[in-house]
Amino acid sequence: MALKRAFAAATVYFLALFSLGFVLGTIRVVVVAPRVGALGATLLEMPSMLAAAFFLCRWAVRSRQVSPALRARWVMALWFLLLFALFETLLGFALFGRTLSGTWAGLGTAAGLIGLTGQIIAALLPLFVGRNAQR
Repeated sequence: MALKRAFAAATVYFLALFSLGFVLGTIRVVVVAPRVGALGATLLEMPSMLAAAFFLCRWAVRSRQVSPALRARWVMALWFLLLFALFETLLGFALFGRTLSGTWAGLGTAAGLIGLTGQIIAALLPLFVGRNAQR
């Protein structure tokens, strides 16, 4: 039951954050990046996304009553990261015709590495968020 809750929490956390990221990412690419460049736009977006990730993760953990046990939290973190990577790749292919190698190449840019770092931080938040309150 504990792992089922972790999978459910990771899924709703992912869906909420990915949806927000889709909206903010569209604004970043269409409005902000042409003015300040891809790197500047990514740096401007990152604090908002990480703050949202914190609150959405906390909400998902609480609403799905995820166990504070590290095993459940790691399941949540890894499932979130897997969903994020899968959907990011599929969305890049479907909307922009980006290949898998093109997706990987994009991660090698400064903006891509910053975005990836933010995604990894968001994925690791379940290991820390709300663990003390549930003990």
